Amino acid sequence: MGGSRAQKNKPHKTRFSSKSSRNLHKENKEKRPLINGSRNNQIPIAQKARTARLNHNKNVRDKKREILLNKKRMGQESSLPLVLAFIAVSSRSNVKTAKAMLVEQINTSVSSFGSGMDIEYTNSGEVLIENHLCHRHKLRLTVIETNYGDLEGCLMAAKVADAIAFVTAATSEKDHLIDTDGKLCLSMLRAQGLPTVFGLIQDLVDVPIKKRSDIKKASSSIFGGELPEGSKIFFADRAEDLEQVLRFLSNHRFMNPQWRSTRPYVYAQKVEFEPMVQESECGTLLLSGYVRGRALSVNQLVHLTGVGDYQVKQIDILEDPSPFRRDHKGMNEAPMDSEKVDTLHPDPAFQEPLIVENVPDPLAGEQTWPTEEELAKAEEKQKKFKKRLLPKGTSEYQAAWIVDENNDDEDYGEERADDKMEDMDSLMPGAEEEDGVLSEDQNARCEDLVLDEEASTSGESDNQSEMMVEEGLTAESMQAELERLKAAHAADAEFPDEIDTPMDVPARQRFMKYRGLKSLRTSAWDAKESLPQEYSRVFSFENFTRTQKTVFTRAAEVDAGQFKGSVCLGAYVKVHISGISAISAMKLLKNYTQVPVIACGLLQHESKMSVLHFSIKKHESFSEPIRSKDPLIFHAGFRIFKTRPIFSTDDINMDKHKLERFLQPGRFSVASVFAPICFPPIPLVVFKDVGIGELALAASGSLKSVDPDRIILKKIVLSGYPLRVQKQRAVVRFMFHNPEDVRWFKPLELWTKYGRRGRIKEPVGTHGAMKCIFDGVLQQRDAVCVSLYKRVYPKWPELTS
Repeated sequence: MGGSRAQKNKPHKTRFSSKSSRNLHKENKEKRPLINGSRNNQIPIAQKARTARLNHNKNVRDKKREILLNKKRMGQESSLPLVLAFIAVSSRSNVKTAKAMLVEQINTSVSSFGSGMDIEYTNSGEVLIENHLCHRHKLRLTVIETNYGDLEGCLMAAKVADAIAFVTAATSEKDHLIDTDGKLCLSMLRAQGLPTVFGLIQDLVDVPIKKRSDIKKASSSIFGGELPEGSKIFFADRAEDLEQVLRFLSNHRFMNPQWRSTRPYVYAQKVEFEPMVQESECGTLLLSGYVRGRALSVNQLVHLTGVGDYQVKQIDILEDPSPFRRDHKGMNEAPMDSEKVDTLHPDPAFQEPLIVENVPDPLAGEQTWPTEEELAKAEEKQKKFKKRLLPKGTSEYQAAWIVDENNDDEDYGEERADDKMEDMDSLMPGAEEEDGVLSEDQNARCEDLVLDEEASTSGESDNQSEMMVEEGLTAESMQAELERLKAAHAADAEFPDEIDTPMDVPARQRFMKYRGLKSLRTSAWDAKESLPQEYSRVFSFENFTRTQKTVFTRAAEVDAGQFKGSVCLGAYVKVHISGISAISAMKLLKNYTQVPVIACGLLQHESKMSVLHFSIKKHESFSEPIRSKDPLIFHAGFRIFKTRPIFSTDDINMDKHKLERFLQPGRFSVASVFAPICFPPIPLVVFKDVGIGELALAASGSLKSVDPDRIILKKIVLSGYPLRVQKQRAVVRFMFHNPEDVRWFKPLELWTKYGRRGRIKEPVGTHGAMKCIFDGVLQQRDAVCVSLYKRVYPKWPELTS
């Protein structure tokens, strides 16, 4: 029975072999035992990384969306009028026409909502500022108009602008679309940091219809390539084009530069001045405007751009003078002043003190009583003075205090000689860089300087040199000075740091303040050694990065409203600033309709003086040489100040940096100045006065660090030439001119331009020749050199604002 013909039944179709396995399927997946090990091991690593990345991006988006929604709920996004600046980049463009057409389009887009313009008036009826209201697009505009070619005016407008419209005329030629001045303005604004920008192209209707399409494409392509990536291009000839501009402004999300969003500032829409009754020279300046950037505290200091730092007397919170919804008024009726909502007064316990300089204690140093040896030497020195022939009856005590006048003159002459030696470094262009290598004209000026007793200090000699340059009798003399400066710049580029040893002054006296270093990178140099008097007036940080983090954390707490006396972002306020001089106030009142008046809230410590180091690069359009300690105008964020920087190399792995006598083109250097403390990021734009009131864009950069201990060394190289060579030994001459100098500089290490190292053995003869030993065979054509270093410091500014 059975066999191959036996009956075979199908197995029961089920996923579970038993009831226990079925119950196991119904349990939680996390509690279910795993047969093949961990479940995470079964997921590929690339898939896990992708999942983590997607989750992180989703969390970031959710956080940004939440922040944006909170701002919209609080009304911060729509409360601020948009500041729009019109800047021309071509001489053929017309900024006034573009502005008028945009304003006309705003007024025509207003149907039954009322007037599209809200104007502030003075008591005399003079128009001060215009706030344009576009109800259709829910947009408020404050328009700034700039002049073509005015670099400083365009820079000031860009400091407060939320959007910049670059205006040009339609053409197929690249040079005419954006000319030389336009490119210069664009590069300057890029260095400062651009907000949202777009292009406006005019005069397309003047082009023939057949060529209009091609020129439109060419203009858009060329103009878009010069603007930042992603910038929109519009045409400004028809109403439909301007309607697109308004739609773009109403829908676009504007991003401010980072340096501007870290500080509160008020762009003044109304400026008033109340002189004090008792003191007519100063008074209170009243600035009305919206709080921008971040929250403003009544306890913090404010900086008026171009004027200085001041304390706030009080802040009045006012109603918005130009809201979207207001009661209907007559077209010719001037609006009343905004009603006061609240008044904030500073708390003396929390108000920031206005401290600019540190006040040093002259008695803070170590005080010791003179020893017996010092008293004996002083007594012997006093006995050496020649006594005058005195009349009979004069006591010895009286005679001891009457010395010969010649002795006083001799002592004074020695001091004057030392001062004149230092003044040699502060002569006309080229003298400071060459340290004794002077032309015939410069030698004559040195003799005049020695004979002149009124220019005893280096600062006075610098002022005298500036007067000689600025008050030249003829243009030929100015041109000769410029050519001499260019020659010195070319010589410094070809033979850096090389000078000739003076023959009339011993080298040990001329280079008394210099020292030799075995290695510029590894040799020690005390940063606190022999500091000038100006360094006792500055402030320094134990840890600048930690201080910066603490300051920004406190500013964030002010934004959150954790401190009393803070005004939220977007509020319309009137800031009372006391202690303004009448001259400065009148200057602001005269020009504030053309040049924006900005009151910037300072962070903690930002009014105190320190040593700031900027990473700087010479601009391509500036061809004249820029020398260390030349007067320059710095635009660092909202600050404007005149200073005399010194330039040095940007060495990352070194604690000592070599002075650069000129700002070399094509690479970055470090400019060190005395200035108020700023916390980065801070952009830098540098101007130089090339004529009477004419400023030229010289350089640009950004703030690198705040560090008074940064060591900047001035390097000089003394060179000599082999007279007789015998393998590793040689007799070198022309480095020194007397044997005493050879013995003085004997410990220094020698080096040659062909890579040999050596030392001085002994002097030979009486004319400064010396025997030297090297580490290899010396060639007859080689040059023997020795390096000397001296620490240098920037000059204290005369006026800082």
